[in-house]
Amino acid sequence: MKLLDPESPLMSALGTLCDLVFCNVLFCLLSLPLFTVGASAAALYDCTLAIVEQREGSSIVARFWNAFRRNFRRATALWFVLLGCALFLWAYARAVDALSGDLQRLYRVTFFVLLFVFLAGGQYVFPLQARTRGASVSYTLKTAWLLSAAALPCTLCALGIGVAAVYLSFFLNPAALNTAVFLWAFGVFAVIAYLQSFLYVRAFRILDRMP
Repeated sequence: MKLLDPESPLMSALGTLCDLVFCNVLFCLLSLPLFTVGASAAALYDCTLAIVEQREGSSIVARFWNAFRRNFRRATALWFVLLGCALFLWAYARAVDALSGDLQRLYRVTFFVLLFVFLAGGQYVFPLQARTRGASVSYTLKTAWLLSAAALPCTLCALGIGVAAVYLSFFLNPAALNTAVFLWAFGVFAVIAYLQSFLYVRAFRILDRMP
């Protein structure tokens, strides 16, 4: 039957879905020590970018593991930089909450501006690490925020995918929290990365055009 043909759209979609589930489980397991989140994220995006770009290679598990090992040192450093920025924003928010009146409203606006800038550029860090591999930490960080501005439509759409997933999973129906946790553990991280990868591939073309 044509539906069962390995080259059919149905079988191709099922194959992609299976790959994403494997990636998601590996991402969650290898992120458990917490300090390895950066390497896991870089490996996840290495796999989803390869799927989107239809690059042939080894099995998805082998690709994930190889990318995890290859990116470990730089991705871990990047993770700690982002974590430090997130902690600063948390402390900033606490300080703003301690204020009152017009001063609080003013600084609350600055907080949301800083949060947007952090999320907009931060989302490119691990996809860039997966793409550039040997680039320095400083280059990856600088390029991530420059690219977030240069490819603003892609930036906003990719950021919207992540924000929408978090809102639908944890805020729209808090009573379904257990179901949301299960879905994130077995698929949502990878599905988000996969959908975002279509946008990141378009954004990376800007880098390819640079001399």
